[in-house]
Amino acid sequence: MNKKAIAKEEILNAYRFRHATKEFDPNKTISADDFQFILETGRLSPSSFGMEPWRFIVVQNEKLRDKIKNTSWGAAGKLPEASHFVMILARTHLDTRFDSAYLKEQFSVFPEDRLSQYLGMIEQFQKHDFKLLDHERFLNDWAIRQTYIPLANMMTAAAEIGIDSCPIEGFNVERMNELLAEEGLLEDGHFTISVMVAFGYRKKEPQPKTRRPYDDVVKWIE
Repeated sequence: MNKKAIAKEEILNAYRFRHATKEFDPNKTISADDFQFILETGRLSPSSFGMEPWRFIVVQNEKLRDKIKNTSWGAAGKLPEASHFVMILARTHLDTRFDSAYLKEQFSVFPEDRLSQYLGMIEQFQKHDFKLLDHERFLNDWAIRQTYIPLANMMTAAAEIGIDSCPIEGFNVERMNELLAEEGLLEDGHFTISVMVAFGYRKKEPQPKTRRPYDDVVKWIE
């Protein structure tokens, strides 16, 4: 096979390998270099308008892990066994509104006239196209949806180098935000919990992967 065919097969094999790992081997630890690689694929992920409305909190502190475990039924089987545990936060309406200080700083590399034009385009999008300004929750949910892009990229990147993962939504949002606020991680409402993900090495082999047929999932309009 040529290089392109080999690369495609390697990527598909990573998707076949990846599964929502229920139990991690507590005796195996991801190397610092490998985990930095995983985080970098998240940092380099695309976002709407280039806002990067996220933050990755890597939780290795045992006390905080225990608090998370007791607050999240979805994390109960993953902590403390997972090698690395990441909480993905989303920026709230305080940062993602078209006129926020965060966006002005985010796009400060633009010349002043270009910055004004770009923020005006975002205003149009938020007000009229997606109607995200009708309620502050809409902007928050919009940012949360975007965090699933780096989530997916990090899990795929991990799988490509033989590392397992499990995304976790099994928690009460209000309770988890209360915990994170107490820990000083939400910056006075500028962030909210989105999703969590555990990384490590599987304790046992998973059941065979199942997916709906290709023709049911993919429809071509020609």
